[in-house]
Amino acid sequence: MSEDTKTNTVPIMEDNPRVKALFDAGVHFGYSKSKRHPSTRDFIFGLKNRVEILDLTKVIVKLDEAKAFMESVGATGRQVLFVSSKGEAEKVIKETAEALEMPYVIGRWLGGTLTNLSELGKRIKRLVDLIGKREKGELSKYTKKERLMIDREIEKLEEMFGGLLTMRGLPGVIYVIDPKKEKTTIFEARRLNIPVVALMNSDNNIKDVDYPIIGNDSVTTSIELVTKEIAESFKIGRGKMVKREEK
Repeated sequence: MSEDTKTNTVPIMEDNPRVKALFDAGVHFGYSKSKRHPSTRDFIFGLKNRVEILDLTKVIVKLDEAKAFMESVGATGRQVLFVSSKGEAEKVIKETAEALEMPYVIGRWLGGTLTNLSELGKRIKRLVDLIGKREKGELSKYTKKERLMIDREIEKLEEMFGGLLTMRGLPGVIYVIDPKKEKTTIFEARRLNIPVVALMNSDNNIKDVDYPIIGNDSVTTSIELVTKEIAESFKIGRGKMVKREEK
């Protein structure tokens, strides 16, 4: 049966709880055939209401590969940088990164964030310095207008770099939602040989990243489920590192 004639069923098996969990989260929803990138063809199960349905059994294979790699990175003590400019993903990315005490970028990615790390360090140092002075009351010597300008500078710096305060040098891996929207991030990662794990829908080229997870990258429930599994694997790896160090 061709992929275009399988219109009445979806890849769900009642005896497979993982497939059901992904299905319930909406991970299986792709795009229309006209938007599909050729590299994702093998991940298409069929069509439903003109929307391509992803084969969740194959999605699980790629998800497990990504999880195994994330665990290995966590076990080395290196960091993961979480990235997304999609509104549907920002809360998930921020909360997940903060729970792991890992760096993140939500909203606009600033060119040179990785390739010009020395400049990034200067901006972060400026932010930390200003926040420290404000908390210690050292800004009281300035006029009301000057303090207002400093507060605005802090706000702007926090918006741009607040999620990167925990970053220690280059990350060991970058986790991205929808690589098509994060082309600059992918470009910088490639230049610096930083592996990329990404949740991407059928409109993406799976060859753009090292560990593609083909799934719905526009629905919060899908993003949340996949990101949670990725984060948990990283956490497991980090736990193994801690145990080794305690011996």
